[in-house]
Amino acid sequence: MNRTIRVFLCWAALMLLTAGTVFAGHLDDIAARGTIRIGTTGDYIPMSYLNPKTGVYEGIDAELSQLIADSLGVKIEYVPTSWPTLTADTLAGKFDIALCGISRNYARAKTMAMSDAYGEGAFGKTILCRKSDAKKYQSLADIDKPEVRVMINPGGTNEKFAHANLKKAKLIVHQDNADIPQQVAEGNADIMITETVEAARYIERNDKLAAPLMKAPFTRHSCGILMQKGDQEFLNYINFVLAELKMDGTLAKLEQKYLYR
Repeated sequence: MNRTIRVFLCWAALMLLTAGTVFAGHLDDIAARGTIRIGTTGDYIPMSYLNPKTGVYEGIDAELSQLIADSLGVKIEYVPTSWPTLTADTLAGKFDIALCGISRNYARAKTMAMSDAYGEGAFGKTILCRKSDAKKYQSLADIDKPEVRVMINPGGTNEKFAHANLKKAKLIVHQDNADIPQQVAEGNADIMITETVEAARYIERNDKLAAPLMKAPFTRHSCGILMQKGDQEFLNYINFVLAELKMDGTLAKLEQKYLYR
C-alpha cells in the first residue's frame, strides 16, 4: 500500500470518527441535562396549543412529547418557536425535536430530519368560514375571487398552499394562528386556510363557524417529528418510540382522541 493510499484511508477514518463524535450526541446531551428541549408553536389545536388560562400545552403533540420524555427518564423543556422561524430554529439547534403538527414534505426533508409519520389520513388542507356563508364556498374556484378575504398565518404550509392556489383572492397575513377563527367569525376575514383536524375543533367551539369541505380536503398528508440532520442514532430512537406506541395501541388511542373525532 503506497503512502498516498495510507494517508487517504487515515483521513477517511478520521472524518468518520469526527462525524460520529459531532452528530451522535443528542441522547447523551439529553441525559446529562435531565431535560429534552421541545420546540413548539403552541398555536395549533388539537396538536400543540398553549392554553392561555392554564399555561399548559395541550394536544396530541403535548402527550407525545411527554411520552418521549418519559421514555428517556427526563423532563420537558419547552422552547417556543413560530412557523416563520421553525426551520431556522431547528437548523440552529435551539431544541432537540419539534412537535406542533408539522407536515411531512419534501422541502423539510431536504434540509432537516423527520420522523416516521403519524396521523396518516387525518390531515388535509381545507377551509373555515362563517356558517352563514358555507353554501357559497364549495370549491377553490368559489374562494379564489377578488372579493374573498383569506386569512393565513405566516411561515407554514397554510401560507404556501394559499399562495400556490389562490391568485385572485385577497390574502391577509395574521400572526396569531389561534386567533384567525375568531377573526373569521367576527367578519374580519371570510376564509381561513387550515387543516381538517383544526377546522373540526373550531366548529365544535364556535357555532358561527363551518368547514363545508372538511370531508373532501384539497390535499392529504401526515405529520412528523422534526430535528436536525446528522444524528441518526437519535432519529432511530424517536422512530423506535413511535413504533412502540403504535404496537401497543397508545398512538391509535391518542389519534382517536385528538384527530379522528
